[in-house]
Order: sequence, then C-alpha cells, then structure tokens
Amino acid sequence: MRFSAKFSLLCCLLAAVGVLAASPAAAAVPQATLTKDGRAVAPESAPDSVKAMIAAANRIRHHPYRWGGGHRNWNSAGYDCSGSLSYVLHAAGLLDYPLDSRGFMRWGGAGGGSWVRIYANHGHVFAVIAGLRWDTSMTDDGDRSGPGWSEEMRETRGFRLRHPLGLLSAVPGS
Repeated sequence: MRFSAKFSLLCCLLAAVGVLAASPAAAAVPQATLTKDGRAVAPESAPDSVKAMIAAANRIRHHPYRWGGGHRNWNSAGYDCSGSLSYVLHAAGLLDYPLDSRGFMRWGGAGGGSWVRIYANHGHVFAVIAGLRWDTSMTDDGDRSGPGWSEEMRETRGFRLRHPLGLLSAVPGS
C-alpha cells in the first residue's frame, strides 16, 4: 500500500473515531429517592410506566417472602423474587402473566435499559428501577423478609441482564 493510500485510510479512520467521540453519551436517568420508611419516590420526569412500577412495588413492600407467591394471583399474601417483579411489571402494563426467574432470563431485550435493569439467573431475579434496587434479599428494610428497596447494588456475576422493551431511553416521557 502506498503512503498516500495509507494516509487516506488513516484520515478516514480518524474521522470515523471523531464522529463517534462527538456523539452524545447515553443520558443518565434521574434517580428515585428512598424515604426514611423505605418507600421509593419516582423522579418527576420518569415515564408513567416507571412511576407505576415504583407505586406497585411500594404497595407490596414488606409483604412476607413466600416461595411461589405472586404466581397464582397478582394480589398475594406474600411474594417471592419473581412474583414481586412480575407484579411490578404487570402494574406498569409490561407483563400479562407472572414469570419465574428463568423466564426473566429470556424476557424483554438483552442488556440493560436506562430506566429499568433486570438481573436474572436460574434461581433469583431482581431489578434496578430508576437507580434503586428492588429485591427480596439484601434490602435496606432491616431484617424483614420479602420484597423491598435498596440503594446498594449487589453482586451481578452469574446474572443475565435484561430490560423492558421501550424503556431504553433516558429522555423523559419515552
């Protein structure tokens, strides 16, 4: 390859890199806040579906942990991890029937969305909604069992990352 051809190729590559570097990065979503009593408050700019998820989660927060809870009926005396996440997604109009953790491994789109990230493996599922973790273990609600919120993230190795379709963008109202 002659020098001028190499130089032209290099210029094209640099121009392409410059275009990529100039592209705006994905905007971060506004964070939900956690009240002293352990309830989440959605950011005002959150999409209606995210607000509905947070409101639904607050309704079943502190229900006891029950294996299989939330799978026969949406309104249950207790919820397991997948039952509580199914309830939350159903309230937002994103899920028609409960899924178990394995079902969540294939649900929605691959990778993480900006508003909602779902972490699923063969035995557990949890979500991060507007920056707060919704889970049935390792929550900030003290020694209570069952679903609750946390500002702390947990280990995600071994989990498949998914997101609800249509909630990728951090642009309010999308």
